Amino acid sequence: MHKPLALTLACALVLSACGWRDSRLNPTNWFGSSEPAEVEVAENVNPLLPQESNARGIFAKKPPKDKSVLISQISGLQIERTTSGAIIHATGIAERQGAFKVELRPVEDTEDGVLAYDFRVVYPEEPTLTGSEFSRTLHAARTLSNQDLEEVRLVRVNGESNARESRRR
Repeated sequence: MHKPLALTLACALVLSACGWRDSRLNPTNWFGSSEPAEVEVAENVNPLLPQESNARGIFAKKPPKDKSVLISQISGLQIERTTSGAIIHATGIAERQGAFKVELRPVEDTEDGVLAYDFRVVYPEEPTLTGSEFSRTLHAARTLSNQDLEEVRLVRVNGESNARESRRR
């Protein structure tokens, strides 16, 4: 009874050291670690002119104004594989305390194979303290299905001063 148990434990220890950590079969290696990327800035855009004209009825309410802005800095990006797809976890640092309505909003015009999101927050109207970096750190997540990930090779999260991206291996 003791010999088969000892043999099984010895085999398990030998096989665990065989490079499973760097294998493509290991789910934690499906996406690489995040790396800094340059921020793309749209030029020749006048924020005072509407970009699209919506035809509305005379009794329709005006849509609420979007008060969200890009977060100041993206500090981390992780993509975790799940059985039904993946979860994108982004960490950002706001300019000041009190930011709310944290959202990863999809970017409309992207290249093929690139899935881009804007990390957006809303700040309170009244002034707030800057505070420590820890107190300004915010987290956002978004789930993706396997169908969403079929042709994706790069996941990118944009902030105001930087962006982070993770490539598929």
